[in-house]
Amino acid sequence: MTATTPSGRPAPSSPPGSRVELAPGAAPDDPRFVNDDLLPVPVERRRWTTYNFAALWVGMAHNIPSWMLASGLVALGMDWKQAVLTIALANVIVLLPMLLTGHAGPKYGIPFPVLARASFGLRGANLPALIRGGVACAWFGIQTWIGGQGVFVLLDKVFGGSWAEASRIGGQPWTLWLCFVLFWALELAIIYRGMEALRRFENWAAPFVIVGALALLVWITVKAGGLGPLLDQPSRLGWGSDFWPVFFPALMGMIAFWATLSLNIPDFTRFGAGQRAQVRGQVLGLPTTMTLFALLSVLVTSGSQAVYGAPVWDPVALAAKTDSVFGLLFALVTVLVATLSVNIAANVVSPAYDLANLAPKLVNFRTGALITGVVGVLIMPWKLTATPELYIFTWLGLVGGLLGTVAGILIADYWLVRRTVLDLEGLYRADGPYWYRGGWNPAAVLAFAVGGVLAVGGSHSAPGTGPFPEDGLIPFLKPLADYGWAVGLVASLLLYTALMRRGRAAALSSARSS
Repeated sequence: MTATTPSGRPAPSSPPGSRVELAPGAAPDDPRFVNDDLLPVPVERRRWTTYNFAALWVGMAHNIPSWMLASGLVALGMDWKQAVLTIALANVIVLLPMLLTGHAGPKYGIPFPVLARASFGLRGANLPALIRGGVACAWFGIQTWIGGQGVFVLLDKVFGGSWAEASRIGGQPWTLWLCFVLFWALELAIIYRGMEALRRFENWAAPFVIVGALALLVWITVKAGGLGPLLDQPSRLGWGSDFWPVFFPALMGMIAFWATLSLNIPDFTRFGAGQRAQVRGQVLGLPTTMTLFALLSVLVTSGSQAVYGAPVWDPVALAAKTDSVFGLLFALVTVLVATLSVNIAANVVSPAYDLANLAPKLVNFRTGALITGVVGVLIMPWKLTATPELYIFTWLGLVGGLLGTVAGILIADYWLVRRTVLDLEGLYRADGPYWYRGGWNPAAVLAFAVGGVLAVGGSHSAPGTGPFPEDGLIPFLKPLADYGWAVGLVASLLLYTALMRRGRAAALSSARSS
């Protein structure tokens, strides 16, 4: 069912799940807040199916960093059962906010930064949008570097090691920089063609990557002499006092891996044919895919420990150990497809919309994608994946705390305060209900500040393993740091709801007294 009214508001009699769109001729035209990429997707163009969403998640989950995430847990001392349990639980947990924020996509056809206007205000929405966009730019750089490095390592093996001996620029062989730049250009060329090209690419990329991962498992199983050695690698942590201090921050890190998408999932669900398509697609695609891929990853990493005496947590480095030219070329294509499928979907779409929201008159989706590509190169991503500790605990822990805080505000506003009813046209108008005070909602800013401090204020690092003090940035908050995502989400959700309800009660009381 589709509801249209002259103002773009949902009809009062419309069921909660109905799809809302702007009436003909009612599209706002204020260039400060509107361009073609930020306007609601017309109902006739909302046609992504359950398969499209499931394929999107399969394509995004099957990539080198998520493989390194799972295999990194083995490198930290877990056995395969502990690692798979940690990742499966994390993805079931993060699925809930994913579905809650994704609901606004099929219903209103709006992207994440426009949804954020309802809670943060038309101008204030730039705060969560830029945080999400900045994180995505960093992820784009990480994925592109890993993808380019993977291409370099495999081609170096194909050409007998001559690529690694090339003259150096900036401490790296020029051939590595060439692979990095070519990979970067290929990514932007695909996303520049738009969301429909992305949908078609993900549809065939998803099953291909699964085949590649299974091929790597078969290869290491043969090398190890069967599945037995893969399953018999013991945990160095056990299930006692050594396990839990690693488990909880690792769980938050696993959640943080997709905490980015739990915010900007409306960027994709806005193209959904309905709520059923996005819910079924995400339920089928995210937890099942990540758990299966985690199982493949930890089994292969355990196998590498059995074969080589130490866990090889980088799949590219592991694949490079084969002497088969066909195997190397197959691994090369798999690396390309796997990294492309996640990077252009998860790490370019969001900042492209976020940057367009910042300056709609100057930046459209394609321009935002190009800016993302440039920023992703400038952050020197190779440093963030140097060790499992830095990758999982420092980077993902910090990001997860901040993004969990934003997710709490979005969920509270859309579900608890507004009960999924938005003034669609008002999301684009300075004289509408979401202008608050100068375009900013003080309740959202305060909830974000408090939740963010509680979530990341206690961030700490072991000596020599990260950038934070051993006792934490704010020492008395250190006990909360291992639960950053959950702390940020719950704190901001409760505080924002209380502030908004108090504000509404005060406004109602004032109206009655006057």
